[in-house]
Amino acid sequence: FLLRNSEYDFMITEVSASSSITAAPSLAQVEVTALKGVGAQLAIKLGKLNITTIQDLLFHLPLRYMDRTRVTPIGAVQPMANVVVEGEIKGSSVVFGRRRSLMCRIQDGTGVMTLRFFHFSSAQKNNLAPGTRIRCFGEARRGSSGLELYHPEYELLSEGKPLPLDDRLTPVYPITEGITQQRLRALTDQALAYMDSHTVEELLPAECHPQAISLQEAVVYLHRPPAHAPTLQLLEGTHPFQQRLAFEELLAHHLSMLKLRQAWQQTPSLTLPKPVALLKKFQTHLAFELTNAQQQVADEIAADLSQPIPMLRLVQGDVGSGKTVVAALAALQAVGNGHQVAIMAPTEILAEQHRITFTQWFEPMGISVGWLSGKQKVAERREQMQAVASGDAQVVVGTHALFQDDVEFADLALTIVDEQHRFGVHQRLALREKGDRVGARSHQLIMTATPIPRTLAMSAYADLDCSIIYELPPGRTPVKTAAISQERRIEVMQRVRNACLKGRQAYWVCTLIEESEVLEAQAAEAAAVELAQALPEIKIGLVHGRMKPAEKEQAMQSFKAGETQLLVATTVIEVGVDVSNASLMIIENPERLGLAQLHQLRGRVGRGRAESHCVLLYGSPLSQYGKERLKVMRETSDGFVIAEKDLELRGPGEVLGTRQTGDMQFKLADLRRDAALLGDVKVAASKILERHSEVIDPLIKRWLGNSEHYAGV
Repeated sequence: FLLRNSEYDFMITEVSASSSITAAPSLAQVEVTALKGVGAQLAIKLGKLNITTIQDLLFHLPLRYMDRTRVTPIGAVQPMANVVVEGEIKGSSVVFGRRRSLMCRIQDGTGVMTLRFFHFSSAQKNNLAPGTRIRCFGEARRGSSGLELYHPEYELLSEGKPLPLDDRLTPVYPITEGITQQRLRALTDQALAYMDSHTVEELLPAECHPQAISLQEAVVYLHRPPAHAPTLQLLEGTHPFQQRLAFEELLAHHLSMLKLRQAWQQTPSLTLPKPVALLKKFQTHLAFELTNAQQQVADEIAADLSQPIPMLRLVQGDVGSGKTVVAALAALQAVGNGHQVAIMAPTEILAEQHRITFTQWFEPMGISVGWLSGKQKVAERREQMQAVASGDAQVVVGTHALFQDDVEFADLALTIVDEQHRFGVHQRLALREKGDRVGARSHQLIMTATPIPRTLAMSAYADLDCSIIYELPPGRTPVKTAAISQERRIEVMQRVRNACLKGRQAYWVCTLIEESEVLEAQAAEAAAVELAQALPEIKIGLVHGRMKPAEKEQAMQSFKAGETQLLVATTVIEVGVDVSNASLMIIENPERLGLAQLHQLRGRVGRGRAESHCVLLYGSPLSQYGKERLKVMRETSDGFVIAEKDLELRGPGEVLGTRQTGDMQFKLADLRRDAALLGDVKVAASKILERHSEVIDPLIKRWLGNSEHYAGV
């Protein structure tokens, strides 16, 4: 049928699995070396882009498009625009400045502009002589001589022989070293020609189509859009053909996660009945009552652990919501049934905090707590590993050291991963596998204090059940947030001095634009020296990632004990630090951090009954983007609101954490833009799992290539 749109008309051909088109040979089976000019060396380079078949090449979609379908008069060219211009070279010379360059002045009767080449040959210089007519394409930039095109693509024009313009928009592809845009376009031309005799197989069953759009037509259109294509829609990714493919890509990612869950749960787990007496004994000795939200989530976990299916549950809770005690209840359910528990944290400081907390809670009950850290001395590590391997350590707390190959557990039944977004999916899976035994798998509990927007949770954690601790314990004090310029730094220091002299404690957090422990340590050390000179009557401590574990522990203990009034730190204190007397947080250069990270840091104060404040000490001038982010921090303390805004501003890779980024890269889909598709994606995934399981692997292969191996699929 014909679908009409105000800006374009296109034919829609619905292709069913039984259609005669699908009888043609599939391009998924044709190696990319079948293309003319693709030898062994080029095939290796294409492999770096995950292109091994002609189908892979066709699903290597453009990032954006350039319009070479019309010539722009030079007088109408705007800075930063990609344009085609034609004119006569009026002057050509080699200029010696900071860099030698060939400069050509061209004129078309409406204006003059400059072509600049930093790399050129004698032949090129001779060809670009005055009097020559030329057509150029490039990005116009402001230069010392007005508007300039740097290294434009160009063609010389012959008198009386007009050169035709492109009749389609020009695609710009993701490329790698050794492959140019021109080469990729030429290869794609060949691949598109193959579609006359071969097919890109329609994998989606008719009942799962969100739109009745032919897959082949969408692929051809997006590689070579016609000149009249709605460029704004293509730029924004909202064209119906783009949405058709984005839906399929999101579906493939979703199915890969569900397949992981399905595969994981095919092997049963240990059934861990609720040890009622042990849990009651633990709660009796707690200094506080569980909130309704904590009890509800604890009950959900207990129900999971009682089943013979491996638990895969994500617990989200805002800063200070009390996730640790929920994790303790889960750990007791495993220990009470005679098994081991592993608790993994992303940083030494958070892991150490957990070790102290669980030791205080469990050792009076006769439960031993082990400790594994990457920075332990050899003898201590050997001793702890023996305790883990023998089962003497019933609860084992540690960092990434827990999932190293040489660590063996005697009887691991439950793994708890704190701050999951700091680990990659493959690391989470590595710890899962530590609990594998003949005929049974360990349960897994994931915790995060970084609220995950619903769109991300549906995509990145589709293999997990989700629970939310939706309320804070009584007694948490709201933190008032202010944004203050570095120009008022002295005033802020005096504010810190006044708070400390009144018996309160404060944090001063240093951040850098580069992620370097060395540079961050230097910045923190410099700030500590500056503050010591400005506030001689204040006892100042220092903690950063380059310190030895014993030094960090001593610095933290001094602060917790109140011996240190002001703690200068890097972002290593983002999670896990709990000092109820700390009521003031200064964060330098907050514009360099994500909203979720700022929210985490702010959560280090407001843990007691004193009025608490967070000062965002920003550098001037502040960009509009920076102003918007700091405005969010001032206006809300709701972690989920902040997480949604963080997703909107920074994208899914950053929100999930840098190590997670690679697991969430899409060729075409965008979780922010395409969030409305996710409901239909879930419905379609369920139908495919139930009725069309044969298309799951081909869909995953088409969109994820070999990258799904991280999920153990």
